[in-house]
Amino acid sequence: MRTYAHPEVLVETEWVRQNLGRPGVRLVEIDLDTQAYEAGHIPGSVAFNWRYQLQDQVQRDIISVLDFEKLAGNAGILPQDTVIVYGDNHNWFAAYGFWLFKLYDHADVRLMNGGRNKWLGEPDRPLTVQSTKVNPVTYRVAQVHEEFRARLSDALDAATSGEVNLVDVRTPDEFTGKIIAPAGMTETAQRGGHIPGARNVPWNFAVNPDGTFKSVDELSAIYLGPQGIDPSKETIAYCRIGERSSHTWFVLHYLLGMEDVRNYDGSWTEYGSLIGVPIEK
Repeated sequence: MRTYAHPEVLVETEWVRQNLGRPGVRLVEIDLDTQAYEAGHIPGSVAFNWRYQLQDQVQRDIISVLDFEKLAGNAGILPQDTVIVYGDNHNWFAAYGFWLFKLYDHADVRLMNGGRNKWLGEPDRPLTVQSTKVNPVTYRVAQVHEEFRARLSDALDAATSGEVNLVDVRTPDEFTGKIIAPAGMTETAQRGGHIPGARNVPWNFAVNPDGTFKSVDELSAIYLGPQGIDPSKETIAYCRIGERSSHTWFVLHYLLGMEDVRNYDGSWTEYGSLIGVPIEK
């Protein structure tokens, strides 16, 4: 069987169990909030709250370089550490955290295959409700990899040029504008629909029922088949707030090895609220 293009960025739950407490390995649970973490988490892990710790609290944006340095340093993470991220919703927000670590040039960050639910579903996987004690350190970002991020201007260019693969990873009902956001989701746009020219490949096509990623052959058939996307072109993935699209960005860039892939984290809550931009349904 063929292997992923970058198998080193994915670890299994058993690998995590065998490396608990190993110096230089840092576990980070990333969810929308910390409620799940507080109910029980992998021993030695720290919690990152997506809404309040990974998002700027004044303007809509990711946290700045300075704030990322503070967040990582206060979690006891050094630039040379191996960071393992995991979370709920089959790693939606963990994949976003992975993307942010890579954007800010962390060399060795990996995703735990299957996320929190897979760990909970397996026998003899330890859990604790005790917060992890950490020793704050100094963390410095060496460079920012803007090539991993798409901006609004990139999405608008893609909508009009037809020269970029646009992958909308939301549900079909979101894609067609039947709904603007899934039930219970508060971040919404003013209009429904999708960016012109986008293909709808929902993020969950990439995972098995237990949240682990499908094989490289299955993923290739989904994304790169005759009706799929052109791997020779630049690709932009988007969703509603950028977390599901970071999951697809991970699949395309690290598992399938596509070189020029970016995550449009502004996604539909930005694009669908603008005046005068082209929208399709």
